[in-house]
Parts: sequence; C-alpha cells; structure tokens
Amino acid sequence: MIPPTPAAIERGLRTNRRHFFARNATGIGTAALASLLDKEGLMATENHTEPKSGMPGLPSIPHFAGKAKRIIYLFQNGAPTHVDLFDYKPGIIKQHGNPVPESYFQGKRFSTMTGDPTGKLMLQPVEPFKQRGQSGAWVSEFMPHTARIADQLCFVKSMHTDAVNHAPAISFFLSGAQIPGRPTLGAWMTYGLGVESDNLPGFVVMTSVSKGTTCGQIFYDFYWGSGFLPSKYQGVKFRGGGSPVLYIEDPAGMTSSLKRGLLDDIGKVNRLKMNQIGDPEIETRIAQYEMAYRMQTGVPELTDIRQEPQHVLDLYGPQVKEQGTFAYNCLMARRLIERGTRYVQVMHAGWDQHNSLTTELYTQCKDTDQPSAGLIIDLQQRGLLEDTLVVWGGEFGRTPFIQGDINNRPKWGRDHHPYAFTVWMAGGGIKPGVSYGASDELAMNAVENPVHVHDLQATLLHQLGIDHERLTYRFQGRYYRLTDIHGNVVKDILS
Repeated sequence: MIPPTPAAIERGLRTNRRHFFARNATGIGTAALASLLDKEGLMATENHTEPKSGMPGLPSIPHFAGKAKRIIYLFQNGAPTHVDLFDYKPGIIKQHGNPVPESYFQGKRFSTMTGDPTGKLMLQPVEPFKQRGQSGAWVSEFMPHTARIADQLCFVKSMHTDAVNHAPAISFFLSGAQIPGRPTLGAWMTYGLGVESDNLPGFVVMTSVSKGTTCGQIFYDFYWGSGFLPSKYQGVKFRGGGSPVLYIEDPAGMTSSLKRGLLDDIGKVNRLKMNQIGDPEIETRIAQYEMAYRMQTGVPELTDIRQEPQHVLDLYGPQVKEQGTFAYNCLMARRLIERGTRYVQVMHAGWDQHNSLTTELYTQCKDTDQPSAGLIIDLQQRGLLEDTLVVWGGEFGRTPFIQGDINNRPKWGRDHHPYAFTVWMAGGGIKPGVSYGASDELAMNAVENPVHVHDLQATLLHQLGIDHERLTYRFQGRYYRLTDIHGNVVKDILS
C-alpha cells in the first residue's frame, strides 16, 4: 500500500462540512439529511414547503380571497416633500420665517445635515395648494395631472418610519429591515404567490433619473434582492437603454435547435448536481436558464410599443417613447402586468431637494406627475385597476423647516423627515377619494391614525390575500417575515 502524499493529507485535513455533504448526501438517510438541513435553516417552514419545480407558489397561499392580484410600486427615491406636494398646512404659511417651537423636536433625531434642529425656520410651500375633485383632496400646483385623478386616490398623510437616511430607509420600506439582506416585497410575493407568466419574470424592476438633476442617489441591488430566499425570487432589473435584458439575443451561428440542445445538456448536469447536494441555488440556476430562453420571445414583444394607440401614449406624456424615462417605465409596467408579471417596481431618483426646491423639484414633478396619473387612467380604462394595486411614495418626507438661507430663495431646501409624510395608493381594493390620517399643524408629526412602514406592508400583503403573520421563512433558526414582528392592516382604507 502506497502511503498518502503530504498534499493528499493536507486535502483531507481541509475537507469541510460543505464538502462532506456534497460527497456523502446520497449516502445519508433522507430523514437524517432533512433534519440537518432544517437545523441549519435551509428548508422552508412546515406549511410553506419550497416549490419543487417551476414557480407555482406555496400551496397554502392565498390565505383568503384578496382584492388585488398584482402590485405596481412607483417608488420615488430621495423622498418627495409632503409639505410642498400633498400635505397642506396653513400654519406653515403663517409661521414662515419663524423658528420651530422646541417642543416639536423633543425625542427626535434628524440627519447629520440638519445638525441641531433648534432655531430652524419654518418654510412655506413653494407652490400653492388647491382642493381637488369631489373628495376635496389638497394637491399642490406642482402636480396638476395627479390633481385631476385625486378622486381615484387614497392619500395616507400619517406615514412615519424609523430611518433618517436614504439607503436604510428605502431598504426598510422594501424589505422590512434597514440592514440589507432581507427579502424584498417582490421576492416575498413571488415566493408566496408564484409566477403567472411563462415568458417574463414575476418580479421586474426599472429605474430612472431626471435629466439635469444633481441627484446622488444610487440604485442598490438589495432594493430588489431575495435575501435568504432562493435567488430565483429576486427582481430582474430591466436596463434603461439598449436591450432591456443583457444577452437576450443569440450570437451569430446559434440556431434555436442548437441552443435548446445546449440548455437541455446543461440542465441534465445541473440536475445531477442538484440530486447530489440539494442546494436550492442549483434549482435557481436551472430556472434562470429556462426563463432566459423563454424571455427571448417575451421581452421583444413586450417592448414593441408600435401598436399602442396614440391616445394611450399621450396619457403618459412626451417622454413615453424614450427608453429609460419614468414615463416609458410606467407604460412598460402596465404592459408587464398585462402579461402576467406579478410585481413591478418602478424607481425614480432625484427627489433629494436639500437646496433645490425652487429648481429641480419642478423637473422631478414634470417627469413623474403625468406618467403616474396616466398609468392610473390607463389601468382604469382597461379594467385592470380593480385588481392592480398602485403605490406612489418615497422613503420618508422632507422637513417643514428650511435647510439653507431663507433669504436665498434659489437655494431653498428641506432635509430628511421620517416623522410624518404622505404616500398615495390606487386600485386593488383600496378606497378611492380618501385622505387618511393627518400630521400636526406644522406637518412635523403624524398625530391622527399614524401608519408605520410595517402597517403599510401588512396592508399590501392583505390586499393580495396574504396574512402577513403567516408568510414566513425559517433562516438560521428563526422564522422571518416581511413585517418582522410588527404591522397591522390599515382596515379603514379598504373598500
């Protein structure tokens, strides 16, 4: 017998737990292996078994009949100023230029850009407000198109959050946690409800930024991540230029039959490895190859808007044909949900008006106001708004007091404000023509029917027929959910 070489001994010493399971999984009893995986948090909870093939969703979901089948989230990165758009407060106008009473700051924390908030001066809205429609909702002149559909909207004016900086606050809204690593709303939806389309992803993300703005906001991948869920549930980001999805076109010489054979062979190899190890990421790889193959048909048809009537294009505004704009992405959102995509996240950056209320805020509103309203009208005309829930809002609001010199109007700005702000919703079983909750007379704090981020998340899932406390996933010995250990459905805004 030849003694082992030093290199072989070293390899043996380096054999770790992962290698052990990879080499010996087929030799361990099924029950024992399942027990070990469960202890490691690698298996779904007992009544939320991971789908074995495809994307059918969990057998126990929906928990009840929901009013909505899909969600379009128009997320406004950077935090739109509620004080200048939707939350009309005569008290702010009266107090313009006066210091904010110190009592309003007790127990509060603000971003480091605010510094010591005491002594800050109140800043009146840049543009006037008017009451709109039969509902009498207050909407600023900044948003004339949104004003025209006010009776279709539910304004939640008592939102509040825990985060004071952008990335943690956006992550909190979309995943329920300020620290990256949790599954986002779209991932939870596709995990629980499955995917309807064979040719398009169930969770799609599109991003845009207004031209000429000084926006420093970054679109981080964890805003549409799957966290500890298998990565097949993460969002698919469509690019803002060229082909929406990279490598969707075959290289020269690649025929359909040759590609199909290649994918079949790759799939066989991956399934052999899947049977050996049981790693769900291998299943994800198989699913991604197949989805990419089918998207070669679905994506070109999706993005071909030549058959859209001109009167429909006009709803979204002059930028609708320009790929990468918010208007174009809103139209794509409608076309995606028509074709079976369950959750579309349309993100537009540039709302961070620290010193540009009188300049760039006009640009932001011009680029997003008409497309947002046009999307609602388009969905309603097609009979889709009834079971499509549209959400519009950012990660927090802006301070009612000024950031900068009140005597230098071109540089007026507002800092981050998590204690009271506004989002609006439409369709999907949400009451139209409603303004729910309220901030105080200076728009500083949510005082009437406060709605926390987890409450909004619980409400969105409820409209899909999901009990937010029952959609869980076990990871590292703990059962996680989108709303963490919080959240109450806001039943007063449900139709």
